[in-house]
Amino acid sequence: MSQGTLFGTGETRSILPVGLIKTLKLDVKIEPKDSPDHIKNFPMHKAPSFIGPKGFKLHEVIAVVHYLVKLHDEESPLLGKDLKEQAQVLQYMSFATCDFMNSVSDIVGCILSRVPYNKKAVEDGRKKIDEYVAILEERLVEHTYLVGERLTVADLFFATCFFRPLTLCCGTEWRAERPILMRWFNTVRKSEYISYFFDTLKLADQPILHPPKKEKKKKNGGEQQQQQQQQQKKKEKKPQQPQQQQQQQSQEVKKPKHPLEALGKSSIPIDQWKRVYSNEETRTSALPYFWKEFYNPEEWSLYKVGFKYNDELTLTFMSNNLIGGFYARLSASTKFLFGCMVVYGENNNNGIIGAFLVRGQDYKTAFDVAPDWESYEFTKLDASKPEDKAFVENMWAWDQPVIANGEKREIADGKVFK
Repeated sequence: MSQGTLFGTGETRSILPVGLIKTLKLDVKIEPKDSPDHIKNFPMHKAPSFIGPKGFKLHEVIAVVHYLVKLHDEESPLLGKDLKEQAQVLQYMSFATCDFMNSVSDIVGCILSRVPYNKKAVEDGRKKIDEYVAILEERLVEHTYLVGERLTVADLFFATCFFRPLTLCCGTEWRAERPILMRWFNTVRKSEYISYFFDTLKLADQPILHPPKKEKKKKNGGEQQQQQQQQQKKKEKKPQQPQQQQQQQSQEVKKPKHPLEALGKSSIPIDQWKRVYSNEETRTSALPYFWKEFYNPEEWSLYKVGFKYNDELTLTFMSNNLIGGFYARLSASTKFLFGCMVVYGENNNNGIIGAFLVRGQDYKTAFDVAPDWESYEFTKLDASKPEDKAFVENMWAWDQPVIANGEKREIADGKVFK
């Protein structure tokens, strides 16, 4: 017998309920918001909403999530292991769906033109989000999760609430300034309950803070001709600038090119390799493609990149955040680099190492766009040497321990630069 129907797909508040149904393998049908059955049973069009056997109805995300988890396991630790934790789970979920999401809605409504654009509303909403994130980081600075020391629906739901901010108004720079939050978010987003939604999600590079400009309507023939005549008159009246001054202004407008652009285009664009790496199985498909089809040692070089001050590293998540910050500052060289860096070891005894593909034969031109590049040691690799080739493959596949000082160390975390 069917356990019911969930109405709502795609909306922020529906991400977790849909994930619970998929992961817990509940016999619950999923239908989109505003389907005929949804409108019939929920006139207020609330999503997510749920209708069970014998007409049992629920709306509001906290109630729906609670019911779906209990439907699978009455004693599920996802809801908290005791009364205090259960109350804290409800506390964070209420905080997320009310205070936090209200501020998010103020911003998103303006950016996506759901309501008339209001600059002050967007600015106030961003300030509120920053305040709420500070509250979360105060908790997360010494704890992995929001409640207790294991994952709960408080983490899962709050993470889904960052869907719109991180894809619209909180760009790379904003995220780099909040490593504690991003450590938690990146941990939670990989959970099987919500990874189906976040695995392919692209986060914003630059923040979007206003709706896209609308194209002006085309004028009819008479209006166009009149406008052209007016523009021509303005040009005739405008005094001509000396040629030298015009050239100088033209040079000032042009953005400076990256030095590596002087090398020209590679025979195969690096984006092609990045797509293969992202979409194919690393060992059996991506790496064979790299060596046979892509890698040309005349166009590209390979480098081992290691952090110089491993003895100063403490918690592994903080080491991983250090990599993230380094990557953010390397963004100007994205077209000329690909690589992976990993954190190996454990808390208070870990290190950072990785392998990079670099356009040309000199690493410095690509890496000195990052102010902290000198904190890393660069060693050129020779792919004709089996040990160097194996090192690159291990770094890019993440499936083998790192050999550090003759000792095997497990990989704790890492990041891909692409």
